[in-house]
Amino acid sequence: MASLSSDQKKNSENNIIKEEISLNLRLWLPLFYVIYYCSFLIPGVIFMLYIMLFYLPNFLEVGSFISLFTNLPSLIASLTIPFVIILCYLIHLFIVALITRWFWSFSEKKSPSKSGIIPRNIPSKTLNYYHFRSFIIKYPKNAFSRGPFPWLLKWMFNFVGTNKIGKGSVIEEQLAGDRFVEVGENSYIGTNPGISSHSVDGVFGNISFAKIKIGNNVTAAGFNCFAPGVDIGDNSWWLPMTGATKYNILKGNNFYFGTPLRKIFKRKVMEYLQISEDDLKRVEELNEKLNLSKKRKKKM
Repeated sequence: MASLSSDQKKNSENNIIKEEISLNLRLWLPLFYVIYYCSFLIPGVIFMLYIMLFYLPNFLEVGSFISLFTNLPSLIASLTIPFVIILCYLIHLFIVALITRWFWSFSEKKSPSKSGIIPRNIPSKTLNYYHFRSFIIKYPKNAFSRGPFPWLLKWMFNFVGTNKIGKGSVIEEQLAGDRFVEVGENSYIGTNPGISSHSVDGVFGNISFAKIKIGNNVTAAGFNCFAPGVDIGDNSWWLPMTGATKYNILKGNNFYFGTPLRKIFKRKVMEYLQISEDDLKRVEELNEKLNLSKKRKKKM
C-alpha cells in the first residue's frame, strides 16, 4: 500500500471539519436568570411579609424585654421564625425544580435523549440540546446537593425527569450523574462515584452518550466509575475504586473489583477482608441462631 506524500497529508488534514462549539449563551443565560431569580421571588415575598406584618411588631418593636417571654404573640414570633426560614428555603428549592422541569420537558420534546454517538464537528439539533441540558441542570443540582437537605437531590432528579432513581436507593455526593441514569430499588452508591452517561473524545472528538442502568440491590463502596452505557445486573457488589468501561454489561449476583472491573471469587473476597473459613462458619452459625430466636419470638 503506497504511503501518502507530505502534500497529500496536509490536504487531508485541511479537509477535516473542525468547528468551534457554538454555545447559545444569549438564550441560556436569561433562562438561568429566570430559574435563579424566580425561585427567590415568591419565598422572598413570603418572608418579607412575615417580617413586616408579624415579626417586626410582635418581637423587634416590643419595648419590654420581659414581654418577649410573657406575651403570646412575641413567643410565637420568636419560635416560628426558624420554621418560616426553612419553609421559604424549601419553596425556593421546589420552584427551582419546577422551572427546570418545564425547560427540560421542552428540550426533550424538541430532541429526545437517545443513546448513541454525537459528532461535535457537525452542527446539529441533537448537539445543541445536549449542551443546553448540560447547562440547565447544573444550578439545580448544586442548589440541592450543596444545601442543608442534600437527600432531596434524589427527589429533584425524579421530579425533573433527568434520572430515574428507585425507592430505597441512596446516592452519595457524586461526580456528574445528573442525567440519563436509571437506578433500581434498594441500591447504595458510595462516596464520590463518577457516574457519567457521556464522555468526550478529545477537543473536537465525538460524544459517547448512553444511558447508565444500575439494577436492584446494587452496592458500590466508593470512588467507583460508571462509564456511558454500563448496565449492572441485580445483586452486584463493587469494592472501592472499581471502574467499568463504556458499554460494559454485568449480569450481577457477584462481587467486582479493579479497573477495568472483573469478578472476584470467594477466595479473593476472603483475602481482601482478611477472614478465614472458620470465621465464615461462625457467621453462619450466628445467623442460624438468630433465625431460630426470631421464630421462637413469633410463636410466643
